[in-house]
Amino acid sequence: MTAVLTIAVLVLVGIAVWQMTKIFELSQTRAKSGNSEVATDEDNRYNGYLMFVFLVFIYGITIFSFWKYGKYILPEASSAHGAEYDSLLLWSFVIIFIVQFITQALLHYFAYKYRGKEGTKALFFADNNRLEFIWTIIPVIVLAGLILWGLYTWTNIMDINEEDDPLIVELYAQQFNWTARYGGADNVLGEANVRLINIDRANILGLDESDPNASDDIIVKELHLPVGRKVNFKFRSQDVLHSAYMPHFRAQMNCVPGMTTEFSFTPTVTTAEMRQRPETVDKVKRTNALRAEKAAMGEPNSDPWEFDYVLLCNKICGKSHYNMQMKIIVETEEEYQAWLEGQQTFNETMASMQP
Repeated sequence: MTAVLTIAVLVLVGIAVWQMTKIFELSQTRAKSGNSEVATDEDNRYNGYLMFVFLVFIYGITIFSFWKYGKYILPEASSAHGAEYDSLLLWSFVIIFIVQFITQALLHYFAYKYRGKEGTKALFFADNNRLEFIWTIIPVIVLAGLILWGLYTWTNIMDINEEDDPLIVELYAQQFNWTARYGGADNVLGEANVRLINIDRANILGLDESDPNASDDIIVKELHLPVGRKVNFKFRSQDVLHSAYMPHFRAQMNCVPGMTTEFSFTPTVTTAEMRQRPETVDKVKRTNALRAEKAAMGEPNSDPWEFDYVLLCNKICGKSHYNMQMKIIVETEEEYQAWLEGQQTFNETMASMQP
């Protein structure tokens, strides 16, 4: 792969040198002949019309993209803070599109209206304090409003206090998988350190075996969350920078080697409820239609798909980054407790490893 990229770069450099040589020769020829090829009024008029055509193309491709690909956006958020997050994002896009619509229309209109005409001299202002004040103060007010709203939203989202009895869960990242750890019956995570990892004893997260809080910790490869209960996540990374991304919950936090980061949210929609939503049913139907086509051609990984929440890595962390994911199951409190009771504690796992 490196050899191919090297060859491609050399070819492109050669083409660039060749083109620059041609441009230099052409400029020398025109300088000697005195032919400056000044645009005529007809040229400028055609260019003005083409600017209008391009304006229509911009608006047309934007409308087409919303119509064609709008169904692929994330559904309604499944976390308590998600609605406020989506509202902030929506208003940001509304402002962006309004400004884009106005400025692009003016840009292309002016390119036509003030096109070059023989005998017409351009009029310009060296400065205009009123105009400069207007186009400075309006963005300042809008951006200040968005920033303040964003800070307020971020402060609410980053509420990681433990006063309302949240569930404590650790998400441990390593190339290229996730591991979840629950605090067990006491809902307190035991101390852990990467230097204490012992694969032979199945201590894959480096838990301190002398810490009594670690004895009932539960280590799993599938994340279960009770609906309606706040969850405080603690993130660690064993090797490189990862990013825990849970798109349906509008949650993301970097996992940094050597430190613990935190994030909190409350799930509001169970997996079963999410699977019944019309947009989810439609997505599953479209996906399985494509998988059926691949299965008919004998392609691998074409089994029917069922919706699940998912934890992804949102940092390019290596060659298998694309496959670094974990299934998330949101269920009722009763279902969650039943699942939790069926899991082995850290002490039980250690005991099973004894000869």
